Amino acid sequence: MTGTPASLSVDLEHALGAITLTLAFDAPAGAVTALFGQSGAGKTSVLKAIAGLVRPDRGRIATGEVVWTDSGTGRLVPAHERGVGYVFQDARLFPHLSVASNLRYGDSNARGRQPLVRFDDVVALLGLGDLLKRRPADLSGGERQRVALGRALLSHPRVLLMDEPLAALDGARKAAILPLIEHIRDSVAVPIIYVSHDPQEVARLATTVLVLEDGKVLTEGPPLAVLGGPVADGPVAMLPGRVVAKNAADGLFEIAAAGVRLYAPAFQAGLGDEVTLTIAARDVMLALTRQTGLSALNQVDAVVTDIMPVDTARVDVVLSLGEARLLARVTRRSAEQMILRPGQTVFAIIKSVALADGKSGHVQVMDV
Repeated sequence: MTGTPASLSVDLEHALGAITLTLAFDAPAGAVTALFGQSGAGKTSVLKAIAGLVRPDRGRIATGEVVWTDSGTGRLVPAHERGVGYVFQDARLFPHLSVASNLRYGDSNARGRQPLVRFDDVVALLGLGDLLKRRPADLSGGERQRVALGRALLSHPRVLLMDEPLAALDGARKAAILPLIEHIRDSVAVPIIYVSHDPQEVARLATTVLVLEDGKVLTEGPPLAVLGGPVADGPVAMLPGRVVAKNAADGLFEIAAAGVRLYAPAFQAGLGDEVTLTIAARDVMLALTRQTGLSALNQVDAVVTDIMPVDTARVDVVLSLGEARLLARVTRRSAEQMILRPGQTVFAIIKSVALADGKSGHVQVMDV
């Protein structure tokens, strides 16, 4: 790529039915800024405002020194002049065009912008060489999404927008495309705005996460800090780890994560591979003393740092594992009977985890 990569600056306010979308953020080039949250939180509306498909009630959107939207001056650059590469959930390829023609359509609309990547490089990166003569109807869902990614890259974008691009794919196709998006993130120096409600996707891809709720930013920061808290559809903790031992006799893997050792059944990862453990609060039990006679293999010392009400019957107990956080969702009655309080040491019993390896993106949920 030639020229100096420009960051994206977004500051907007816009009425969306019963809620008002209000947020401001800067997205640096060469990084993924993820918008995360439940349906209806306003994520896609942010993308539409950036793309010029929505005129916000108030706002300013700029990439570097180029202002696209400014309600103060009335400036609104048309969508086709912004140079935005947009990847939708459903690919939206032209059915009458071949894969090659769909890819080159992006290049034909580049309007003199400097190319980020060459056509041949995109074809090689996304593994499209054998598909160039096919029509979209002859492609699988994963193949269509790869073509959509290629078309967006070949539009020579100033900004890449990805609106749940993997949501319609099964686990195998998603696992195949995740590394491609990682490669794009690491090799194409433009801001990438990524919308998702999947915490595992976001943890793997994002540099910064903005959690949206009812049009407002609930919290923001690095993925492991943000997604380790009680947000979105249910509280989860996401712990980076590494496979440090494989026991051939009983098929168990030993994983070093957050200063502790955890055990899991055989998984598609090799010795030394980096993995991400996603542990739902509902799958963590608490005890005041180490328990015996349980099927759950993993019991770890943890320190209570906070107790957060969920509703009249339940609380989320925030636990410290060194610098990492774990969460346990228990009834208020249990918390009161155990006399739980900040600073108290307890035993966290982990019943199950979702475990993703850092190379293939394969995700497996298992009892431990």
